Amino acid sequence: MSKTKTKEIFGIKAPQKECNDKKCPFHGVLNVKKKSFIGTVVSDKMHNSAVVEWSRKIYIPKYERYSYKRTKITVHNPECIDAKEGDVVKIYATRPISKKIHNVIVKVMGQEKNYDLKKEAQEEAKVEKKENQEEKSDLEE
Repeated sequence: MSKTKTKEIFGIKAPQKECNDKKCPFHGVLNVKKKSFIGTVVSDKMHNSAVVEWSRKIYIPKYERYSYKRTKITVHNPECIDAKEGDVVKIYATRPISKKIHNVIVKVMGQEKNYDLKKEAQEEAKVEKKENQEEKSDLEE
């Protein structure tokens, strides 16, 4: 490809690294919409894609309490940005890129604090839950 124009998106400058990705909002032809989110990359194992998660608080009027819910979405991860697991990223909505991908990572804002500890705690909880289910099934037999 010849030298492409880089553009600025809502005050966010293009990364130093160049890419040949058509679906990159900076070096390609992908337009972004104003709807934006901030979340943490949970998985980056897919090719040019990542799973981003964030929590939100919801009020339940019946119990007059709040509950926490998580939102997980699949986003496009351009080569020039290349967000890794545990990074806090800014996401913008776009046109549908594929069946599940309707958002793109625009900026890596840094690492999430204690991400490794949270991940280990979640894995331990899964193991404990599995052991408890096995014990219950053994008792029933």
